[in-house]
This record gives sequence, C-alpha cells and structure tokens, in this order.
Amino acid sequence: MKKNKRLVTILVMVCILLLIPFIAMQFTKEVNWTGADFFVMGILLTVTGVLCEIIMRKAKTTRSRIIVCGVVLLAFFFIWAELAVGVFGTPFAGS
Repeated sequence: MKKNKRLVTILVMVCILLLIPFIAMQFTKEVNWTGADFFVMGILLTVTGVLCEIIMRKAKTTRSRIIVCGVVLLAFFFIWAELAVGVFGTPFAGS
C-alpha cells in the first residue's frame, strides 16, 4: 500500500506542477503552451519522479541515493532547458 501511495503522490505532484503554466496562460500571453507541451512535460516529470523513486528503493546508502538522484535531476534539467530554449541547439529545441 505504501508503494502505491508514493506513486499517487508523484502523479499528484506532476499534476500540480503542470497547473502552474496552465494557470499562467490564463493571465498572460507570455506563457503559450500547447497540448503537446503539457504531454511532453508530464511524461518528463513522471519519468523523473518514478526513476527517483526506484533509486530510493534500490540504492543501499544515502550517499548513493543522493548521487544517483542528483544525476537524474541534472539530466531532467538539461532536457528541460533544451526543450524550453534550445541551450544545446539540437533539433528537439523546436525552433
């Protein structure tokens, strides 16, 4: 039951985070997300959360948990930055 509770928590947090740009779109033209943007970010956030959960279950020491989760979060931030503004100039930037 506790494992399912953590998964539900991850999914609820993903929904809450996706509400931020959705609400911002109601008040400003600066935020202009499409359904695809929400889908991609939802997948990215969910995968990141589930990977960190798996790491927390499988890693033996606190140090290894921090290091591996840090690598996963760093990868998330690099992918997010590339998708948002094209930091690295890959075709995924959507320019």
